[in-house]
Amino acid sequence: MKARIRKAPMIAALAVLPLALTGCVGGGADGAGTAAGGDTDDTTLTIWHYENDDSAMGQAWAKAIEIFEAEHPDVTVEVEKQTFEQIQKNAKIVLTGDDVPDVMEYNKGNATAGQLAAQGLLAPLTDAAEQHGWSDKLAGSLATTATYDENGLMGSGDWYGVPNYGEFVGVYYNKEMFAEQGLEVPTTLAELEEVMQAFKDEGVTPLAEAGAEYPMGQLWYELVLAHSDRALVDSYQLFDGDVDFHGPELTAATEQLDEWVEAGYVASDSAGLTAEDMGVSFMKGDYPMMVSGSWWFGRVAAEMEADWGQFNFPGNDLHVGSSGNLWVVPANADSTSLATEFIDTTLRPEVQDVLARTGGLPVAGDATTIEDPRTRELTENFQAILDADGLAFYPDWPVPGYYDVLVSQLQSLINQSKSPAEVLDGMESAYVDGRSDLLGE
Repeated sequence: MKARIRKAPMIAALAVLPLALTGCVGGGADGAGTAAGGDTDDTTLTIWHYENDDSAMGQAWAKAIEIFEAEHPDVTVEVEKQTFEQIQKNAKIVLTGDDVPDVMEYNKGNATAGQLAAQGLLAPLTDAAEQHGWSDKLAGSLATTATYDENGLMGSGDWYGVPNYGEFVGVYYNKEMFAEQGLEVPTTLAELEEVMQAFKDEGVTPLAEAGAEYPMGQLWYELVLAHSDRALVDSYQLFDGDVDFHGPELTAATEQLDEWVEAGYVASDSAGLTAEDMGVSFMKGDYPMMVSGSWWFGRVAAEMEADWGQFNFPGNDLHVGSSGNLWVVPANADSTSLATEFIDTTLRPEVQDVLARTGGLPVAGDATTIEDPRTRELTENFQAILDADGLAFYPDWPVPGYYDVLVSQLQSLINQSKSPAEVLDGMESAYVDGRSDLLGE
């Protein structure tokens, strides 16, 4: 039976739904770590996701649906295309009703999947995770975004979602510009500084950057991770201990970034530049390096004329990145067993290999199946991080509103209007307040 695909007008249905988000979930959860919305419908599986058909994820999900339909010939699969913004903004309201999907793609983290889990809007999947061996396939930092405690904080408690692809921040570099200077790919932070100085000596600003959006914060966090270990990451991201913002790790990173700004490794006008500005300037050949995420890979491959490559941030054991978005099961879903079977299908080698071949960074793929050398390099770089349990998440994740704080404070560093210590003061104040609100301290 062929899947029926349609775009679902989610917003049109919102007017008839109750606005209260707590205590109004019909099916609820039984508290035993298993989906409790019900298995009242074993003939229909409704899937919501927001991936384009030609994207790596869209192609992989299509393969998973094909496999699922072949193994469940009596089940009708209905795929309803939403947009990321629709699901992000309206999921809390939609999921209080009875007309919900059986499985849907949703954003990971405390402020998104964690909130839905804490409000009883998602079914716990711990029993299914044990049954299907998901904890073996998604060990360590990769599984952190899959579990949430009673407060909706990631990293412990029941499983509420399953990722099947990943993302990370690395270094894109212009091979032609490197060759012109006789430079090799750096393997340590010290070598990276030597490469940047060599470009600067030739009048070339080495790093494409953007201070008006996320890139500068991710560069700062890469430097934090260069001076840190997993214990600091757990303290900062998971509140497993206190964070000393003026301790050696964050101080060293912020002072080092300040030195890079003073040395001209980062353009003086980058405080006002966006991520789009950064990416376009790198692809044009204005800068030899860009520190940013795997989400740029497809565009750089399509638009950059000069020869280029990608390497992991040199010397780091920990890297900015995480699992991709999650497959979650609403608490009111009526085909929960079919939903968990579909989720498990997305982790099969046939589906993971589609992600691998199309640059989707599978969590359980085989890089040897990839023919394109750049796609294989990207996947191997990600696998090296997974093998070292090296995903350390994103710097703005810990508390609500922290993204804007990081952008503002690091703009001040680029503009040289604040010292490293003053920047850390601003970061610390917002972090402490946000943590207290989340933990009720």
